[in-house]
Amino acid sequence: MKKLIYLVPVIVLAVIASMFMVGLGRDPKIVPSVLIDRPVPEFALEALPDRGRPLSSTDLKGEVTLVNIFGSWCVACIAEHPVLVAIGKTGEVPIHGIAWREKDPRDAMRWLGRHGDPYDLVGHDADSRVAIDFGVTGAPETFVVDAGGVIRYKHIGPVTPEVWENTLKPLIAQLRKPS
Repeated sequence: MKKLIYLVPVIVLAVIASMFMVGLGRDPKIVPSVLIDRPVPEFALEALPDRGRPLSSTDLKGEVTLVNIFGSWCVACIAEHPVLVAIGKTGEVPIHGIAWREKDPRDAMRWLGRHGDPYDLVGHDADSRVAIDFGVTGAPETFVVDAGGVIRYKHIGPVTPEVWENTLKPLIAQLRKPS
């Protein structure tokens, strides 16, 4: 019986080491979201100045859409933006933007003027309430929302051509198929 007591620390250490190894094997960009397969949170954002119609949760129903969280202060957003502009030009999917943490919404408008504007609608989320409801951890983040207004996928980080071709585009095509 005394010999078994010496095995307890070894077993505990083995369990901790195995948990550590499993954690190291995971992709840090894949952060599970509790919102997957749930309706988009209800929201109504103001439009950016001179941008037309505002963005609300009702705009995310009726067709498959992308929702992109961005900011003029976000370096990674600049990296992904040419990809979003290219997707927007194809018309393959409506892209809606949420300008996050912009103290002055005109900064976002100037940024879109410089880098291109791929968005059908853009809402201004200065106080981060909508971003918090979406579970945003940082910009950029992009969500795929189905025609029923249900979040089906969350991509953390810049959308690259590979992410578009290998993940987002096939998912959008699948969501558009009649069930």
